Formats: sequence, structure tokens, C-alpha cells
Amino acid sequence: MKNFTFNFLKVSIVAFAIFSLTSCGGKKQTAPPSQKIPVVSVLQRNVPIYKEFVGQVYGEVDIPIRARVSGFLEGIHFEEGRRVKKGQLLYTIDQQPYQAKVAQEMSKLAEAKTAFVKAQNDLERIEPLAKMNAVSKSDLDAARAQYDAAKAYVDAAEASVRLSKIQLGYCFIKSPIDGVIGKTKAKVGEFVGQNPNPVILNTVSKLSNVRVEFFLSESDYLTLAQSYGYSTDSARKQKMKESKKEEERLELILANGSVFDRKGKIDFIDRQVDPTTGSILIQASFPNPDRILRPGLFAKVRAVLYVDKHAVLVPQRCIVETQGEHSVFIIQDSIVHFTAVKVGPTVGDMWVIESGLKKGDEVVLEGVQKVKEGMKIIPEVTTFKSKSKIINNLNNQ
Repeated sequence: MKNFTFNFLKVSIVAFAIFSLTSCGGKKQTAPPSQKIPVVSVLQRNVPIYKEFVGQVYGEVDIPIRARVSGFLEGIHFEEGRRVKKGQLLYTIDQQPYQAKVAQEMSKLAEAKTAFVKAQNDLERIEPLAKMNAVSKSDLDAARAQYDAAKAYVDAAEASVRLSKIQLGYCFIKSPIDGVIGKTKAKVGEFVGQNPNPVILNTVSKLSNVRVEFFLSESDYLTLAQSYGYSTDSARKQKMKESKKEEERLELILANGSVFDRKGKIDFIDRQVDPTTGSILIQASFPNPDRILRPGLFAKVRAVLYVDKHAVLVPQRCIVETQGEHSVFIIQDSIVHFTAVKVGPTVGDMWVIESGLKKGDEVVLEGVQKVKEGMKIIPEVTTFKSKSKIINNLNNQ
């Protein structure tokens, strides 16, 4: 009985295996359908290559308001943060010590004039007597010396009076220019004009234009200088003749990411490269008619270093970066090929490709995680909608 059961199980297992093989062989396996993948065509444009430099904003003119004499601050005659006019009274300092000084010097001047009149009268009396030999020559010389000394004393006293009046005038501090004044650094009743007390009381800035100072490395400076024609005076003059607006190619990117609506130009390059940092100071000026820009702001100066002729461009999202190497998925006859590329600078939301691609190549735009080498797809050619103003301007050219 046991042998019969064992043989029956063997036959059943063999029969089940044959049935399974027959069933599997009867169905033909089908490959999964090809996916639709968005792709874009590689562009070729003349691309301006930009670079950004961190800079700081200064007024066209920033003049510190100093207390040129020491004393107690008596009055503040302006509204902080508002515009002031040239010659407008800003501060007054206690004048009493300086008024007393003027009175003292006036008294000395009066004494000097009295002594001068006496010396002049003595000389006028002695000169006729000396001609008649009624007095000695030494008496005449003494009278002339006394006259000269008295005259010099008057001149010195008059100078002291003028100086004391100037110092009295320093008690009235006025604005040297039209501009915007800041917050006062001293309050009424505070002693000013002598360290450690405030000497600089405020600052007035002219803001119709602003200056932005930033630093360039040696290589960036040379590239920028050649691009802007600063290598020689004659080259720069010729460039200005060809286009007066050619210099106004600088853009200012503010701290909130917005681009200032006025362009600027370089108006100063420092005399030398700083040997400790290997950088050089550059100054650019920007119109600021609405007084939006204020001194102390940090901003990025964006400059065109050069124009890359016939540059090959692809959207940044097409690039796959792995351990510092860059690649794209290129489509040939609906087959995906993983291709290494050499990237250059970024322009807006696109990347300049120095080698590995050419104009008209199709690369995967969306779904780079879904494709792989040798995969067959259905390419959907689409137009990349750039969010960069720079790229959109290039496409409209």
C-alpha cells in the first residue's frame, strides 16, 4: 500500500510540472510599451557671459558733519532722515565761551591800535628832529623799530580776532551740500567736539547718483578691462564714440533678489592690485533718481565679461552631475544614450556646453530619473520656457 501511494505522488508531481510548462509555453511574452519623454533641442546663440561681484553702496557724496569746536550741544535744527539744503542750519553749540574769546581778542586789538598810534606819533615827531640833528640817530632807529613792532602787533591782534570769530562761527554747523541727513550721533546737552565725545555728529549724502565699490580678481579684471576697452585711453575713447551707452552695461542685483531698474558704468579703477588679496578695487556709478538706494546697502554688481560666440545651450535641469562629472541623456533614433559633456558658465537657467553636444541634438528635459542607457522612448519635442530675462532676450533676437 505504501509503495502504491508513493508512486501515485510521483506521477502527480510530474504531470503538474508538464502541465505548467505547457501552459507557460502557450503564452507569448510582450515587451512593455515605450514611454513618452519630453526632450528639447540644443540651442546655439551668441551669449553674453555675466559674472556677479559683491559690492557696497555709497552716496555720490558722503560728507561727515563734524564739530570743529568743543562745547555743549544747544540745538538740533533738522529732521533725521530727511532732505536738507546747502547752508541749512543743522546744529548749534554753546557760543558763550567763544563770544568771550572774541571780546578778549577785540580788547587786545584795541590795545595794539593804541600802542600803534603812539608809536606812529613818536616817529612823526622824531623824524623832523633827526633831519636837524636835534636827536641822535639811535633815537630815530628806536622810534622806527617801535613803530614797526606796534604795526606788527596790530596785524597779529587782527588775525587773533578773525580766528576767534571763525571759531565762534563754528558754533553754527550748516549743511555743506543738498542731500539726505542721517540719524544724529549726539543729543542736546551733550558735550561734543572732543574725544571720547562725538566729533562726527552726522553725515549728509547726495543720493541722486550712488557709487558701488566692489573687488575683482586679477583675471576677472583683465577680462573686464579688455571687454570695456580700458586697456588704453585711445581704445576707450574710440569705444565711447561708437556707442555712448556701451559702458552702461552693469546691473545691480539688490538684497531681495530684484534687479535695479537703472544700469551703471565703471568710473574708477584703483591704481594697483592689492598684493595681499590679489584683487583690485572697482567703482561703478548708478543713477538713483528715486533715492531708493541708500549708503551701506550690500548688492551684487552683474557685469558682462565677454560674449561667447555661437555658444551651445541646454537647460540646467537636463544636466546630471555625478562626482563632479556632467552628463546628459541624448536621443538618437528614439534610443537613449548617456553622454558626458564639458560645461562652461551658467547663463540664467541654462548652461553653456563647451563640448559633447552640438546644435540640434535632442536631450531629455523631464524624467531623467526614468531613463537609462539604451532605453527606447517616444520623444516629445517641447520648447523650454525659461524664467530668465537674459535667455528670453536671446530667444527674441
